[in-house]
Amino acid sequence: MRVVTRSGRSREPGIEHVALDARDSTRLTEATQGATAIYCCAAPPYHRWASEWPQLASSVCAAAEASGAVLVMLGNLYGYGPVDGPMTEGLPLAATGTKGRVRAAVWEQLRTLHEQGRIKAVEVRASDFFGPGVTDGGHLAARVMPRLLRGKPVSTLGDPDAPHSWSFVPDVARALVEVAGEERAWGRAWHVPTEPALSVREMVDRLAAQADVGPVAVRRVPPAALGVASLFSPLIRELREIRYQFDRPFVVDSSAYEAEFSVRATPVDAQVKTVVDWWRERAAAVA
Repeated sequence: MRVVTRSGRSREPGIEHVALDARDSTRLTEATQGATAIYCCAAPPYHRWASEWPQLASSVCAAAEASGAVLVMLGNLYGYGPVDGPMTEGLPLAATGTKGRVRAAVWEQLRTLHEQGRIKAVEVRASDFFGPGVTDGGHLAARVMPRLLRGKPVSTLGDPDAPHSWSFVPDVARALVEVAGEERAWGRAWHVPTEPALSVREMVDRLAAQADVGPVAVRRVPPAALGVASLFSPLIRELREIRYQFDRPFVVDSSAYEAEFSVRATPVDAQVKTVVDWWRERAAAVA
C-alpha cells in the first residue's frame, strides 16, 4: 500500500508513505503506476475549495487514466444542497453554494470520463465523520470530546435536537475498499452504510453514558457569536454555507448500498464505545 500526503511519514509495515502535492499530476501519476485502485480522500481547506479542487480532481483523473486503476472518490453530501426528507443517491446535485457546486462538478467530471471509457470511477458519499482518529473537524470531535469526558457542557452548531446522520470512519473505509473490487459499483455514487439518524444531543447523551460522566449539557452556539468569529476565521466563514445541515434534519438513506453489497453500518453503541475508548487513550498518552 502506498499513501500519498503532502508531509509524508516514516515507513510502516506494509505501508509506504510518499510526500507530494496530489495536484502535481506528473508526480502523482508516477506514484500511482502499478496501482489497482486509487483512493482519493484528499481535500483542500474549505476556503480554497473553489481554487484548488479543479486541479486536484484533474490530477487524480490523469493518474487513474494513466495507471488503469479504478478511482474511488470519497465524496460528501454537499452537492445535494438543502433537501426535504432523507437523502438518496437519485437526488439531483442542485446545490447553489460554492462548496456544493464544486463537489458536484468533481463528480460530474469523474462520471463523464468513466462514461467515455477513459477511467473507471466510483464515488462513496459520507456524512459528518464520527470515529477514532477524527480530531480536526467533525462536530463530535475535538470541540466536544475532551470536555465531555470531564462532564463539562459542550457547544454545537445549529439545532442540537435535529436528526443527523453520522458516518463512522471504519465503515467509510470498508465501503471504499468494497466498491473498488465490485465492477458493478462503478460509474455511480453510493452512500456509506449508516445507522439511523441521531441528533447531537442524543449522541452526546450516549457518549456521556458510555464515559460514565453523567448527563452533559448541550448548548447551541449563538448565531451572533458565529458571526463575530467569522470575521477572524476563514473556516467559520465557510461554515455559513452549510449551516442548514445542522439547522434542520440531515438524514442519509443508504438502502441502495445495503441492497447490493455486504458492508453494514457498525451498531451505534459499538461506535460510541470505540470513540470514548480512543479519546481516553489519547488523553492518557498526552498526560
